[in-house]
This record gives sequence, C-alpha cells and structure tokens, in this order.
Amino acid sequence: MPYKRITLTHFLLEEQRRLGGTGAFTSLMHDIITACKMVSHEVNRGALVGNHGIAGTVNVQGEDQKPLDVLANDIFLHMNALGGNYAAMASEELEDVHSVKGSADGKYLLLFDPLDGSSNIDVNISVGSIFSILKLPEGADPTSADAFLQPGVKQVCAGYALYGSSTMLVLTTGKGVNGFTLDRDVGMFFLTHPDMTIPADTKEFAINASRARFWEPPVKRYVDECLAGKEGPREKDFNMRWIASMVAEVHRILVRGGVFMYPADAENTKKGGKLRLMYEANPMSFIVEQAGGAATTGRQRLMEVQPTNLHQRVPVILGSRNEVERLEAYHREAG
Repeated sequence: MPYKRITLTHFLLEEQRRLGGTGAFTSLMHDIITACKMVSHEVNRGALVGNHGIAGTVNVQGEDQKPLDVLANDIFLHMNALGGNYAAMASEELEDVHSVKGSADGKYLLLFDPLDGSSNIDVNISVGSIFSILKLPEGADPTSADAFLQPGVKQVCAGYALYGSSTMLVLTTGKGVNGFTLDRDVGMFFLTHPDMTIPADTKEFAINASRARFWEPPVKRYVDECLAGKEGPREKDFNMRWIASMVAEVHRILVRGGVFMYPADAENTKKGGKLRLMYEANPMSFIVEQAGGAATTGRQRLMEVQPTNLHQRVPVILGSRNEVERLEAYHREAG
C-alpha cells in the first residue's frame, strides 16, 4: 500500500544502523537529495522561466553553458556546503577545487556533474546530475586537487538523479544499487527499484554512430557484427540507441540491460577520450559494477584508472557484462 512505502530517508537510516555509522553520511546524503530536488524543479520549469538557450559563458571544458548548467552548479555548491560534511568539492563546470568555508571537520570530498546531457534541455529530453563521494585522505590538503585524485575503487558512494517523465535518484554505497522515485505531492523519494541488476546478456547497444569514421578496429568490428543481425556472426538482431545523455543511457541499461560506448577514437585519443573520469566514468562505473555489470576503457577496468588531473578524460565502455568482456577481448586481439 502507498503509505507503507520505504522512503529514501528510512533507507539511509537503516543502512546507517546496519553499518554502525555516526549519522554524518546520512546528513551529507540529505544535502545531495535536496540539491537534486531543486535542480529537478528548475528543469521542469524550463522555458517558462527562461532556462533554455545559451548562457553566453564557457565552462572549463570549453563547452557553451546553458542557463541550467550554471544554475544547477550553483545549487549543488550551495546546498552541499551548508551541512559542513564536505571539506571541498569539485565540479565539471569549475576549473579548480571549491573549498567549503567553515568545514574544518569535513571528512568527505564531493565530485559532481551538475547537469549531464544539457544539450538535450531545449528539446525536452531527459537530463540528470551525477555525483561521487570520496573520503578526505588522512593529512591531505582539501584545497589541493591532489586530495581528489583517487581511483574509482576508493569511492564510498556514487549516484545520479534522472530528470525525465519522473525524477529518480539511483545510488550505491558498495552494497548493490537501489532506485528511488520522487513523489512530488509529498516531496519525498520512495524506494521503487530495489536491488537493480543488469542482465549479463543484451540485444541493445548505444554509441554515437556519427563518429564511425574515427572508431578503432575493435569497436568497428563489434558494431559491424551487431548490425549484421541474425545473418551475421552474432546470429541475433541488435537495436542501436543514442540519447546523448549519459544518465539516461546508464538508466536504461540498469532497467533492461545493454552496453554504452564512448570509446577512444582517432580524433579524441589526444585528449584521452571524451567523458570525464572523475565526474562521469568513475561514478557510473561504480553503479554499473554494483548492479552486476562491467566497465572498462577497452584496455583497463575503469575503476582502477589512476587520475592525474581533475578533468581527465577517458574512453568508456560499460553495461551488460558479457558484451563488455567481448569488447575487451576484441581490444586485446587488436593489440
């Protein structure tokens, strides 16, 4: 019955009791939850309040910012500074570390992409927010980027909010993946997708086919085999998807399986890849692995990549385990 649903707050408190926590983690999660609710509200208002179009500014990535990019970034910075749980934050939209004033006791670091897929805003396609939480290393200077340069295996929590036909928050603390849907009438997230699991096999893949001329041989081989369908070496038909919103792509994979690829190619290799390791690849890899999937650069497990700078880019292949392992094998065979 509706009144017997489990709220995200109750879920976090139960996790806290199970792990013998102090309550600090529950507190910092509430700050993220509030930020996601506020961003969801602004996304839904859209053109009614002038949230569409170009802001006229460029972020550290060299990308034109949307008004909602700027607003979502400001919301995340403000709301997550209030609780004093974070020593510092880093955003895809900012060049340097954002220190949290008055948080001398902050034990955590927050990395986030405030609005993933913002190129879809004007056409009303799903966008989202991605976040990753790390512990502040003992004796580390939180004002230095070095404190953040930890491989994905060091994450204590990762998640995303999806702003679609409904607003969902999906997260992992290293004990599986759970999804919560926002009930706007009461302003709370309720558990709707417990123990999310990615099927090992799939008939769907997602890749930006406009870049086919740049693909490396193992990626081209994989896609060609999928497109050949029942008559090809895979002996089954595949569907191809592309939303240009990583949050939406990963959510589809969590719900029904699939593989998502933004691989290294002849053009983006000089940058390291397309997607950001700290703000996109690491948190999504943590979620996918905890749901039974796999995540790789094609040549290395994504969660084991040692970051060298805050805005490092990497190739990303993730999703249903058997397909990811096939792609890894193709990369090995290609040398």
